[in-house]
Amino acid sequence: MTTPAPERKPSITPDAAAEAFGQALRFLFWLVGSLAVVGGTVGAFVAGWRGLVSALVAVVLVLFFCGTTVVSVQRTAGQDPARMVMVVMGAWMGKMLVVFVALAVLARQGWVHPMVLGLVLAVGVVGSALLDYRAVATARMPYVGQWDESHTPPG
Repeated sequence: MTTPAPERKPSITPDAAAEAFGQALRFLFWLVGSLAVVGGTVGAFVAGWRGLVSALVAVVLVLFFCGTTVVSVQRTAGQDPARMVMVVMGAWMGKMLVVFVALAVLARQGWVHPMVLGLVLAVGVVGSALLDYRAVATARMPYVGQWDESHTPPG
């Protein structure tokens, strides 16, 4: 009696990870579009043109802040882990600097409505984090890959 050969499990591919982060990017675009419409409308209703412009500036900041992470991870998926960490951390440090400088400059502008700017920014960042989680959690990526028999451990 022979035992059947074990079924090969699909390996974790860079394409599967790229698809998950592609979905996260699509979710981000939907979120930004919705924030522009809803935040802009509410901002215009609450504070007139200052509220509208503040909401739109917040939307641009959300797109930059959240999009940078998704794109940097998507571009380095499946590459050397050390390179991926360097790219993602470098992008994070760069975007934090840009956002802090932008917020410091915006705080001194008379045309900015701080409450509208802050609320739209907070909703965008939290919403993007939740949508990123959803994209990764629902991705069709196996948790365990097939061992590559040709792989030689280091050392």
